[in-house]
Amino acid sequence: MSRATATAHPNIALIKYWGKRDLGLNLPAVGSLSLTLDRFHTTTQVTWGAPRDEVHLNGSPAASSFARKVLAHLDRIDPHRPPCAVDTHNSFPTAAGLASSASGFAALTLAGIVAAGLLYDPIRASILARQGSGSACRSLWGGFVRWHRGTRADGQDSHGEPVAGPDHWDVRMVVALVTSAQKAVGSTEGMIRTRRSSPYYPTWVETSEADLSEGLAAVQARDLERLGTAMERSTYKMHATMHTAEPPILYWQPATVAVLHTVAALRQRGVGAWCTMDAGPNVKILCEAADAHAVARAVGEQVQQVEILGPGGDPTVEIE
Repeated sequence: MSRATATAHPNIALIKYWGKRDLGLNLPAVGSLSLTLDRFHTTTQVTWGAPRDEVHLNGSPAASSFARKVLAHLDRIDPHRPPCAVDTHNSFPTAAGLASSASGFAALTLAGIVAAGLLYDPIRASILARQGSGSACRSLWGGFVRWHRGTRADGQDSHGEPVAGPDHWDVRMVVALVTSAQKAVGSTEGMIRTRRSSPYYPTWVETSEADLSEGLAAVQARDLERLGTAMERSTYKMHATMHTAEPPILYWQPATVAVLHTVAALRQRGVGAWCTMDAGPNVKILCEAADAHAVARAVGEQVQQVEILGPGGDPTVEIE
């Protein structure tokens, strides 16, 4: 029996991922660019060679659907594995559009590889993590990370790649938590529905590469206005595919819209702040570190909770 404990941070896509070109392998229809966040984290312990398979989430036995996904992921690491025990904890709301699956499957992948006694290769780990949760492939690194769409049918060229480390740019992500409740439509279901039924989906795919190129250039130049403009454009296009799906997927709540208007008003007053959203009602606001508290105060009365996060680092692992 061996045991490893890994901690990984969530990432927020600045240039968005939405839609799969291969559902089984979690291959994206478009490339993406993300920022790994500090403070929020998932810590996952994997015991390799336990008496039986078992999974705990946040201190309680996991729902059977979640447990099956976790154990199936360990099968990807080693199809001939022994029984394993997994204990995973999130320091932030789970399945609420805050990328808990990204940090969760990144931590599970890292802990599983190390507990199994396998050689750790970050690219191979990213490919594995992607199959558990697409955005998890980006949480194998800190700072700014690109996810390559890839072209191969087997997905071996679709993985994360670090673009700039956490010390590259002193920005902040202000997380405006509208609700911590689990979303009614999961991301995978939402992607399938929009791809099948939204008339805007083909345009989303066709224009995403230009947004990605713009975002990458803006990160290298540390140009916040350029990055923020591309980020908001990507976000609104992604949600437009959801709104025009059949039936429509509307994650936004009244407080969501209020925050979007507040941030637009801040820009009119000269505060550099831009919004991004994942598949959920919560809004993330990118700004310079010096403006973060002013942004947080401006949106604080409209939401349940506000958190200020900076660029996060690489995941860590310990073996027992």
